[in-house]
Amino acid sequence: MSDEPLRPDPDRLLQHTAAPHRGKLKVFFGACAGVGKTWAMLAEAQRLRAQGLDILIGVAETHGRKETAAMLEGLSTLPPRRLAHRGRYVYEFDLDAALARRPALILVDELAHSNAPGSRHPKRWQDVDELLEAGIDVFTTVNVQHLESLNDVVSGITGVQVRETVPDPFFDAADDVVLVDLPPDDLRQRLNEGKVYIGGQAERAIENFFRKGNLIALRELALRRTADRVDEQMRAWRDRQGQEKVWHTRDAILLCIGHNTGSEKLVRAAARLAARLGSVWHAVYVETPSLHRLPEARRRAILAALRLAQELGAETATLSDPSEEKAVLHYAREHNLGKIVIGRQRKRRWWDRSGFADRLARHAPDLDLVVIALDEKPSPLPARANDSRTALEKWRLQLQGCAVAVALCAIITLVAMQWLMAFEAANLVMLYLLG
Repeated sequence: MSDEPLRPDPDRLLQHTAAPHRGKLKVFFGACAGVGKTWAMLAEAQRLRAQGLDILIGVAETHGRKETAAMLEGLSTLPPRRLAHRGRYVYEFDLDAALARRPALILVDELAHSNAPGSRHPKRWQDVDELLEAGIDVFTTVNVQHLESLNDVVSGITGVQVRETVPDPFFDAADDVVLVDLPPDDLRQRLNEGKVYIGGQAERAIENFFRKGNLIALRELALRRTADRVDEQMRAWRDRQGQEKVWHTRDAILLCIGHNTGSEKLVRAAARLAARLGSVWHAVYVETPSLHRLPEARRRAILAALRLAQELGAETATLSDPSEEKAVLHYAREHNLGKIVIGRQRKRRWWDRSGFADRLARHAPDLDLVVIALDEKPSPLPARANDSRTALEKWRLQLQGCAVAVALCAIITLVAMQWLMAFEAANLVMLYLLG
């Protein structure tokens, strides 16, 4: 196996260096309303204003909270745009005025908001995207239930269907995400004190959406989503730096699907392990030149195992390399996967004395290796615990030993006949004893 250092992927480097100039997006992210996202956003804006940065408030929803309203002091606020809708006036973010004003930084609260008819874009996140394209930095806020991929998960937990969502790719493309976290008991206390909703609205919220179990689940979703993003940032940095060593920042599994039978059992075992660890997992199959000649039925079984892994939540890939262990280790280091899962080989070929597991362990002592047994039918135990062999097997071994002894005696006799006159009889006897 080659010991060349892992080189940066040229395509990924190009993605990082060829991005056009646009504004930077900072998202203040939380589990639900009331955790303090808007306050944290305004506090950061006040800190930057003190440093002389040109800041404009496009939208800042205080919801009647005095401590949040107090954070607006000294910040320039953009007047909203008035639109006629169903016989009354509604007020929306004035995108054209913001573009004309062109501040260094603009604050646009509630990223998932749906704009009223007559606005240029149906969604506020699209307004933000246009600001970014114009080279303006943006601060915004969003709750975990508004992420498109988690919308149905949250509705299953809380029983509330959220209509306003933000596409995950837009959230993932943010330059920075700040998690604003508050323990469930503290948040419920804020509700009781009227710091989130006012009057009867607060009481209804505590009894429904803001039940403690719901808040715990939403908090976990927000923490996990933030952790996934941080993990992606780390991987991007490793790509840029060409980092070779795996960092065990969290459990991550790489399953190696072989060409032997039992692959589906191996996939299910890896899926259970990933579920117990709460970790991401990948499944790969390495196609070497010698495996191109596999029967069609065996190749279909491998593809079926890869499909099963994908259905169970794995990221799958087929690799092509003359060296199976080299391809596996390169993939593990590239994706920062610290645990490699393989199936136990039933028989080793006579020319492959070390075995795949031994080669992996020798070339990657920094990675954990998990070997899964694949035999469906274990060998039956012998009738007596103190007798490890059957009578037939013992007879075969005894016969084999006798044959070896006869062969040695014949060889020694031939040697002794050549040197009969040169050695004394006692020395010849020693040859037989040593044999």
